[in-house]
Amino acid sequence: MHKLIVVIILAVVFFVIVSLWWQNGISAVNPKDAKVKLFVIPKGAAIRVIGNDLKSQGLIKDPVVFFLYIKQNGLDKDIQAGSYKLSPSMDLAKIMDTLGHGTLDIWVTIPEGLRSEEISEILEQEIPSFQKIWIEFLKVEEGYLFPDTYLIPKDADVTTVISIFKNNFYAKIESIGLSKTDPELRKIVTLASLIEREALRDSEKAVIASVLYNRLNDGMALDIDATLQYAKGKNSSGKWWEVPTGVDRQIDSPYNTYKNPGIPPGPIANPGLEALRAAKNPATSGYYYYIHDHKGDVHFAKTFSEHNQNIQKYLK
Repeated sequence: MHKLIVVIILAVVFFVIVSLWWQNGISAVNPKDAKVKLFVIPKGAAIRVIGNDLKSQGLIKDPVVFFLYIKQNGLDKDIQAGSYKLSPSMDLAKIMDTLGHGTLDIWVTIPEGLRSEEISEILEQEIPSFQKIWIEFLKVEEGYLFPDTYLIPKDADVTTVISIFKNNFYAKIESIGLSKTDPELRKIVTLASLIEREALRDSEKAVIASVLYNRLNDGMALDIDATLQYAKGKNSSGKWWEVPTGVDRQIDSPYNTYKNPGIPPGPIANPGLEALRAAKNPATSGYYYYIHDHKGDVHFAKTFSEHNQNIQKYLK
């Protein structure tokens, strides 16, 4: 009987301790502190990571309680990546209600090598405030809409979106020795856009850049298929970057680098950092030609005769 009483007392004590721990864990960190903080949940963040981040920013008391609360109430799928306005005065129930009712911002990923119209299509799908007129504004910024993953406000206007892209662009190019005031910047961005569309792997970009510079330095036309694709735009089936034919080389466009020597009047896509790096620091080579075989491997040539041999060997 005595042992039973001891067990009951211990159980009660344990229950009281757990209850106090739980109540403390779900209560507000500081009910008097209503100062709002912007809390960001990265894409793919695990619940434990989110809980630890909330704790480190002084928004919850206990990440373990946070984790158990979510599991207990089946809220795993309610939390979305994005940014939220939270404060230490909010208890756990209020925080979870906020996290479950939509983020202020949306994560948007822009892949490398897209033209402005393709970026516009992504924004139309992801950003509620998107308007068709955005396309025209984005076209003007071709080449400077840096490919990356962004947190964009749901109610953003096109000026805000472009500012986010371009600010990131200018920050990124500093790492390769470029700046927004560099007199060669537009030329480098334009060449980088060609390299981005022509190269299949980062490892070949600097060598492809050397081909472009070699041809430019010798007064040769660049003969870049990607510029024909840019000039053609979207085909009748809604596909961008359609494989060009021999007839396309007669397209009447300043972007047709088969008919017009020199670089195009502007970028044809939005290049990533490696393409920009290659355009600024091309490899040194004697190559003037290249092709990609059916496996995607690149083959360079110094003469037109060697180039034709590569075509016969790898493409016929």
